[in-house]
Amino acid sequence: MVVGGLRRLIGRVALWLSVLIIVSPAVLVFLWMLSLAFKQDVENLANPPILISRQPTLDNFAEVFRRSPFGLYALNSFVVSTSTTLISLAFGVPAAYGIAKSGANHFAFLILISRMTPGLSYLIPWFILFRFVGLNNTLWALIITHLVIGLPIVIWVMLGFFESQHPDLDDAALTDGCTLWQAFVHVAMPLARPGMIVASVLSFIFSWNNFIFAVVLAGRDQRTLPVAVFNVLTFEQMAWGALAAAALLVTLPVLVITIVLQRYVVAGISAGAVRG
Repeated sequence: MVVGGLRRLIGRVALWLSVLIIVSPAVLVFLWMLSLAFKQDVENLANPPILISRQPTLDNFAEVFRRSPFGLYALNSFVVSTSTTLISLAFGVPAAYGIAKSGANHFAFLILISRMTPGLSYLIPWFILFRFVGLNNTLWALIITHLVIGLPIVIWVMLGFFESQHPDLDDAALTDGCTLWQAFVHVAMPLARPGMIVASVLSFIFSWNNFIFAVVLAGRDQRTLPVAVFNVLTFEQMAWGALAAAALLVTLPVLVITIVLQRYVVAGISAGAVRG
């Protein structure tokens, strides 16, 4: 019993050490960004580096709002990311159900390829198309382009959940007189609700963080928050404090969403981890 307890203790310590090693780079980078955001430029350029400022300042955040219409960009980001997520769910969840129940795995592979394709490859066709139909410099242009990001994510995540559901559930619903659509709405979709939460969070985050579509396809009044980080960069000098403050403001909303929905995301990923 003593040996077994020692083994469990060693295993637990090894697990926590492994987790610490994996997450430490991201945590250290975030803490360093937080430190830069509240320090003056003199302290940010000091050698040796100053980790914690003796006189924290909010000047970097004020500089961000001075250089960009940050409130407008935040509203644009929220509208684009929310609309993209809702439209992706509306089309992606039924599509995933159809692919899963028909066994059309080749469609799933095509969807994965579309997700892996670099966004730059879409820019010129999108730009020409939107100019032709008069959607250039509109939020609709960003919403449509962001579907290239959100829709494949929703379909791919939901495939795992629908494939893990036992086919007898659908058969029982059909036997009781339900149509295929009713079986999907009343049986399959409620059981896949954790997956929908996971897909929504991932789609929102990827859409929120997208930069290249907004900087090319949007006008000044339609740009999103990642562009605010780009606007901080200048040719005269690298304003590390303002850059870190802008990055922190862009990261904060998705960080809060992830923390609030962490329990649902973990439960959803666990529920859809096994297919078939």
